[in-house]
Amino acid sequence: MTNQTTYPLRLPRSVRAEVERLAKEDGVSINQFVATAVAEKVAALNTADFFAIRKSRADFTAFDRIIRRKGGEPPRPGDEIGRPKRPKPPAGSTRSRGRYRAGRPPPA
Repeated sequence: MTNQTTYPLRLPRSVRAEVERLAKEDGVSINQFVATAVAEKVAALNTADFFAIRKSRADFTAFDRIIRRKGGEPPRPGDEIGRPKRPKPPAGSTRSRGRYRAGRPPPA
């Protein structure tokens, strides 16, 4: 038994064409591409809600007190405060539209 429903979706022609192109590049069906895109959006919204709730419960006065306290151990190598380093993408992949897509050529 599957846990799926059918939903008729109307897209502007330009959006549909782009979805078809991207799905073909990824080697998946349009249905799978759209389902994955919707799942990613739902996850992003849920994550934003999660952090908004956590932020509303935060005690910034206590945070500042803990951060400014004296003592403890010096930072381990690589944990020093400084300019943040951007993570390198995995070998053999390109970065496009905010996510890694292994084996895809970079956009022209």
